[in-house]
Amino acid sequence: MSDEKNYNVFAPATGVPIKTWTKGVPLEEQARKQLLNVAQLPFIFKWVAAMPDVHWGIGATVGSVIPTKGAVIPAAVGVDIGCGMMAVQTDLNARDLPDHLKGIRSAIEKAVPHGRTNHGGRGDAGAWREIPLRNNEVWQTLKPRYDAILEKHPKLDRGNHSNHLGTLGTGNHFIEVCLDESENVWFMLHSGSRGVGNRMGSYFIEVARRDIEKFFIHLPDKDLAYFSEGSEHFDDYVEAVEWAQDFARWNRHLMMEQIVGAVRDSGEVRPFVAELKAINCHHNYVAREHHYGQDILVTRKGAVRAREGDMGIIPGSMGARSYIVRGKGNMESFMSCSHGAGRAMSRTEAKRRFTVEDHKRMTSGVECRKDAEVIDETPAAYKSIEAVMAAQSDLVEVVHTLHQVVCVKG
Repeated sequence: MSDEKNYNVFAPATGVPIKTWTKGVPLEEQARKQLLNVAQLPFIFKWVAAMPDVHWGIGATVGSVIPTKGAVIPAAVGVDIGCGMMAVQTDLNARDLPDHLKGIRSAIEKAVPHGRTNHGGRGDAGAWREIPLRNNEVWQTLKPRYDAILEKHPKLDRGNHSNHLGTLGTGNHFIEVCLDESENVWFMLHSGSRGVGNRMGSYFIEVARRDIEKFFIHLPDKDLAYFSEGSEHFDDYVEAVEWAQDFARWNRHLMMEQIVGAVRDSGEVRPFVAELKAINCHHNYVAREHHYGQDILVTRKGAVRAREGDMGIIPGSMGARSYIVRGKGNMESFMSCSHGAGRAMSRTEAKRRFTVEDHKRMTSGVECRKDAEVIDETPAAYKSIEAVMAAQSDLVEVVHTLHQVVCVKG
């Protein structure tokens, strides 16, 4: 390995090599095994790239870039199709914020449905009861393609869709008010395609499993079931994924409009402009791209596209720094970078290991929830974002360093 390279390479006995940007960051054995499983698939193009936040996921690791020729793996895209980040810079400064930020947090929580109650059924706190006019207008632009997908796959028409557009969700999804290195105020959020994208992802993962069984194809992991280009369900899946990615992008855009409006109307800050910079990027998706002279499919599961000049967002955890970055166009990573810090342990392990007092200490200075229900999201449940950034210095350059002062969790 050359000294100029920032990655390690390991070559399995069978299959393509794996390039890992994990110097100074732990790589768990479970994740290593999953990378080896993916590397054995016959349609992987060149190699698999593992980002510094890589960790175990269903079928394929979160934090991996999987280039394929003539096939797509639904579980490698995952069930939160189009999940990603959005950030906008305002002309507010830290000195414009009130001493106590609870009012701003409350205004955002009222403006954006978040969390999940009633098992996602009637009266769910995380869905709209009355869909705002603006959100419904956007839904009408998405609905014709959704209806076309349902014609072929009617089982997908159950549960939430339009009433989730412009809502946050649960888990690691969040809304934050942040300050950059010059004390400028940013709004940042993380969410995806919500219930409808989850249904599409889960449904096609199961369809792929059944298709593979039909053809008696042996896989190192049944969750790596795939659709071959030209097969019955390949085009249907790509169509559904592209639609869910559009839903996710609009979901973030509408939420950001709701957040900006809520803070403007809160009476907590002076009038402000919120369009100085705006970034909206996926990190769970598949795209047709051109690499090494060939047209291929690139699946990024917990990874962000980082072509030369591409702006991206790499968040830390609830009490850690986040980064606005510019891509360097590194071909070895298929022009990709990490999507965050990456989990250091499971949610169950975090809840077992940490107390509410630990969480309060680690989120000191942040206006956020400090109860037992968010311990699985506490900062120590994640890898060091500083180590993750150091490991990918050849993939992106840091443009802004942010730290949150308000964090809304579902």
